[in-house]
Amino acid sequence: MKDLFSVAGKVVLVTGGSRGIGLMIARGFAENGARVYVSSRKKDACDAVAAELSKTGTCFSLPADLSGEAGANALADALADREGALHVLVNNAGANWGAPLAEYPDAAWDKVLATNLKAPFFLTRRCLPLLEQGATAADPARVINIGSIDGLMAPLLETYAYSASKAALHHMTRVLARKLAPKRITVNAVAPGPFESKMMAATLDRFRDAIVSSCPLGRIGEPGDMAGIAIYLASRAGAYVTGAVIPVDGGISTCS
Repeated sequence: MKDLFSVAGKVVLVTGGSRGIGLMIARGFAENGARVYVSSRKKDACDAVAAELSKTGTCFSLPADLSGEAGANALADALADREGALHVLVNNAGANWGAPLAEYPDAAWDKVLATNLKAPFFLTRRCLPLLEQGATAADPARVINIGSIDGLMAPLLETYAYSASKAALHHMTRVLARKLAPKRITVNAVAPGPFESKMMAATLDRFRDAIVSSCPLGRIGEPGDMAGIAIYLASRAGAYVTGAVIPVDGGISTCS
């Protein structure tokens, strides 16, 4: 059973890995023997996380701006300079924007879709040679896209571009899963509910009690919940799963 869920020795790249859900995932991989690269726009934040996680595992800083295709390509190329294979790509970097319907700006759509949808596509494409090198029939390479329950159900907040981008990311996950299966690469999405993160901080400050009361399991997500699903999908236990969108939300999405 220990071997079934092992990620020891795997090379893992986590975008948006310096805080929130990305950090939860990066920490889980590092503490369980993976060789982890964390990426975000801010070099100082990446360096600090890499230093922290290296106390209990192996972690490196690889900062990048994923707001455009050039940044995604540069990140993949920088990883290729350091590693000959990639076993797990976690597309977690994301952006959000809230505004009333009548005021929702064009700039919001450009920023949010570029980060949440285009960046995972371009980074996955550029990483394909490394992923193919890390893939075997028994243990495929993995792409794990971090979506949201806002892409599964209509959110109460006016985050139009965010919810649309996450729904699109879920479907792109299925499309890529079918396309990349012959290359021995699985593609799955995780749809988190409420977790402690900078992106969720303002919402939790205002609506924590209501969110907890609406959750069938009666709590906010914890770091181990997010690390656990990522490790499952990346380990041999998840080797035959592809094209799935898995809610990790305490049952909230079942209530819509």
